[in-house]
Amino acid sequence: MTIAIARSEKGTVAEAVRELMDTFGSGTMKMIIYFASTKYAPSEISAQMQSAFPLTTIFGCSSAGEIFQGKMAKGSVVAMAFNDASIDDVEVAVVKNLRRKIAVRDAYLSFERHFGEPVNEMKPSNYLGIVLVDGMCGREERLMDAIGDGTNVLFIGGSAGDDLNFQSTHVYANGKSYTDAAVLALLKPVAPFELVKTQSVREMGVELVVTKANEEQREIVEFNYRPAAQAYAEALGVSVHELAALFPSHPLGLVIDGEPYIRSPKHIAGDSVFFHCSSVEGMPLSLLKLTNLIDDTKETLAKSIAKLGGVSGVIVFNCAHRALELEFKHLTDKYGAVFAEVPTVGFNSYGEQFIGHMNQTATMIIFS
Repeated sequence: MTIAIARSEKGTVAEAVRELMDTFGSGTMKMIIYFASTKYAPSEISAQMQSAFPLTTIFGCSSAGEIFQGKMAKGSVVAMAFNDASIDDVEVAVVKNLRRKIAVRDAYLSFERHFGEPVNEMKPSNYLGIVLVDGMCGREERLMDAIGDGTNVLFIGGSAGDDLNFQSTHVYANGKSYTDAAVLALLKPVAPFELVKTQSVREMGVELVVTKANEEQREIVEFNYRPAAQAYAEALGVSVHELAALFPSHPLGLVIDGEPYIRSPKHIAGDSVFFHCSSVEGMPLSLLKLTNLIDDTKETLAKSIAKLGGVSGVIVFNCAHRALELEFKHLTDKYGAVFAEVPTVGFNSYGEQFIGHMNQTATMIIFS
């Protein structure tokens, strides 16, 4: 085994963990990452996963649907295991109390002690960061800013889900379950890897500049010095009453060097529009239109496979918005089939991390 994957739909935590153990066998595993439906009690699955693999660095989060090679699933747990032929070293740290203060320094100190190297001197070609965040905490933007301020290593990941209940999401590490927290994992892979993001949108040639915003609440009050909902609706040529119905198909995005970083609208309150991630005053947002999600994902994966000369594993952080779009268009099976030829695990997330925080995106780690 270099990289192996496993999945279970069993009804209890004990049964599910046992099935994963049976699939992985008795080989020595350096690291396991897993994503689990909230049908499995968070504290129980974290404790039992760590107990089942006591010598392995293991971490994960709750999900809003799981991805497993060739299949989109619900009500399951999926896992990917690495041995020392694929991961040279790994260290995991938990950042707690995100709503009170974003402080990653202790996590970085633990990385420095473990690897014997300052995090601000680590080469992005040698190290890979994974970040899993409580998807209900609303602090992903500040967390990613703090992470990026301290290191050039790119952290990629997703915000935990809870099967679209939007009540309580969890991250897992050290045999414990955490809320209002993030798990940061720093990996030193043996072979080359690629970090990619893909989003199926194109610009419509209309720009809305944020002129008044409540960043903490992810609220935009004004676009172009006009009430946000009115300006957004007029840009689409519809009334404010019709606007919300078009949110899934026409999000906004910060476009940098031709690459959109999507901000998905959530709801309208008065003249304001609330989003799933924040924007700052002065930020230009482009009006976007959906394109072909299946083809875009296929193309992104194919490019990475060609660049790396083959793939031994893929971890996918896929936005729950994309999963809902796939269901609405009856394309769920086709999307799962995109990953049928490579060992893949992932989950539907409440936001994606890639440099910053965004929505309606899939971020991926692709191991050669």
